[in-house]
Amino acid sequence: MGAPDVTDALSAWYRGRRVLVTGHTGFKGSWLVAWLRQAGAVVTGYALPPDHPALFEDARLGDGITSHLGDIRDAAALASVTRAAAPEVVFHLAAQSLVRKSYREPVETFATNVMGTAHLLEAVRSTPEVR
Repeated sequence: MGAPDVTDALSAWYRGRRVLVTGHTGFKGSWLVAWLRQAGAVVTGYALPPDHPALFEDARLGDGITSHLGDIRDAAALASVTRAAAPEVVFHLAAQSLVRKSYREPVETFATNVMGTAHLLEAVRSTPEVR
């Protein structure tokens, strides 16, 4: 008799849970969405449109989830999506992560990474379903 499979237990925990993923169209967000879908989670995504080519589009990861295209800097839109999704779990992957772009556009990078996170935290604070 072997040890319990952690992956099976984790998948079972996510089955049927409402999950919000910001940055779901990006590379890492796409992989997370793929895993959550496989686990049976009810996934809502909020992100900018994917770049091309994109794993999100190529793997048809938008099928079977609720995908919202928007900017994390738009506090009202993000709050509206968060309220409607009523997530139990939130994964925040939305970010401007390109170093060279951050040098060229430091204010936009700050607005996305810092204020975007603040907007999400505020939306989550007013969503009682978040665990």
